[in-house]
Amino acid sequence: MDLLLGIDLGSTSIKTILYDLDGQVAARASRPMQRFHPNPEHPEWTVWDPDELWSQTATACRDIVSQIADPAAIKGIATTGMGMDGLPMGEHGERLYPLISWHDPRTSPQFDWWLENITAAKTFSIGGNPVWAINSALRMLWMKENEPEIFRSACKWLLIEDYINYRLSGVFATDQSMASCTMLFDQKERTWSEEMCRLSGIPVSLLPPVMPSATRMGEVTNEAAAETGLRVGTPVFLGGHDHICSSLPVGAFRPGTVLCITGTWEMIDMVASTPPLDPVLGASGLTTQAHVIPNCYMLWGGNPAGEVLEWYRREMLIPPGESGESDVAGTVEWDVIIREAASAKPGCGGTMFLPHLGGSSCPKVDPRSLGTWVGLSSRTTRADAIRSLFEGLGYQLLDVIATMEEGSGRKASEVIAVGGAIRNKFWMQNKADMLGVRVRVPDVDEATVLGAAILAGIGAGLFSDAEDAFVRFKHDSVYYDPDENLTRFYREMFPMYRELYASVRSVNHRLFDRFLS
Repeated sequence: MDLLLGIDLGSTSIKTILYDLDGQVAARASRPMQRFHPNPEHPEWTVWDPDELWSQTATACRDIVSQIADPAAIKGIATTGMGMDGLPMGEHGERLYPLISWHDPRTSPQFDWWLENITAAKTFSIGGNPVWAINSALRMLWMKENEPEIFRSACKWLLIEDYINYRLSGVFATDQSMASCTMLFDQKERTWSEEMCRLSGIPVSLLPPVMPSATRMGEVTNEAAAETGLRVGTPVFLGGHDHICSSLPVGAFRPGTVLCITGTWEMIDMVASTPPLDPVLGASGLTTQAHVIPNCYMLWGGNPAGEVLEWYRREMLIPPGESGESDVAGTVEWDVIIREAASAKPGCGGTMFLPHLGGSSCPKVDPRSLGTWVGLSSRTTRADAIRSLFEGLGYQLLDVIATMEEGSGRKASEVIAVGGAIRNKFWMQNKADMLGVRVRVPDVDEATVLGAAILAGIGAGLFSDAEDAFVRFKHDSVYYDPDENLTRFYREMFPMYRELYASVRSVNHRLFDRFLS
């Protein structure tokens, strides 16, 4: 039986899962992902230790191999995970510095310099990146300014997945979806941008060769085999960025499909056939990224979602001195919340909620915006207030997708929902009613790891493409069809929601500056 190995480098754990060619799990293992704070003078600095990262990954691979009869059954390996974190490497594979984590705030000066000298508009027009303090290029600039000897002696800068691929195969390389996270990638040419490297002062020679996902980059070395239990010569293929990999096993790779990953945050991904690079989109908090599928792109953005509902449950419903676990649909409290929300009428008796409890990321980029209820009256019930939370999140989702549609020139044809919130049937139905399109909830476990395994299968020639793998897996799905009357109602209310942010912005900013800054 042929098997494929997917490796997922997450912020809390490293997952390794073996799949057969029907997408069924043959073996799995996981190890913890640990952050370190090595500098007592800067306790906020946060890194991943590269040797610890490799040791845990190798251990997870050994655990996997111990569960099967013959390691030769593994026909390919691909790695996925987080996007921006990386490290400088010496020409002989020396780890010159730990991986600076996305939790680490040290690049604020480089962030300010970039905005002033290169500008957000320029950055988005070439690479599709908003300028965030966690972008890889800013880590490189920090290294250049604060550790110049290390920067000068570095042969290549590897992102976190690239580092694991190097430890497996001994080859320096990255894929196009990961390169998209750096602010140094040209989306139109799908290669490193000479212009962005010149403007930033980062030499192109520091960047590894960039190739399409599913490219065979090497094979497991003797050293890696001894540490992982994998067979020497097992092919290693380029994977991709985690949220894009997760689109493959659920079919969210056709133009016009929208992937909605709903948990603590809600990440919204929309497929595009050409790279949307209008700086207006960048100003709305959206990101354009090369897809793991050839000649395809992903436009994406996100906002807190389950975190908003958890705030209500924690602060409004749990008695003082008690606590409960955060789980969108798995506790008694959540069952009560969902029943009450469903009992209220659409429109919540005139109550509307702006869900900016943690500021706004998309399509309004405003970290000083605050959550706001409007339309409260003596007739507002608790059920109205609860339902308004779901409706506020629904309007926010509609606003993001509408912005994507305007920027890509393509209407959303299907929404595919994954994540912890899919168990909340009321929420899924409300999404369908709000958006006016069918919401499909596929029965897929660990879509991100499976997506990486699919790329290994494509590279190994075991699948002709992502469509071939998706059709072969035949996962069941639950469908939520929109109520046309409710869709018309929400579309009538939507312009009022869009006015709400601007109406309260000034007051919210003053409150933020007075109490929260």
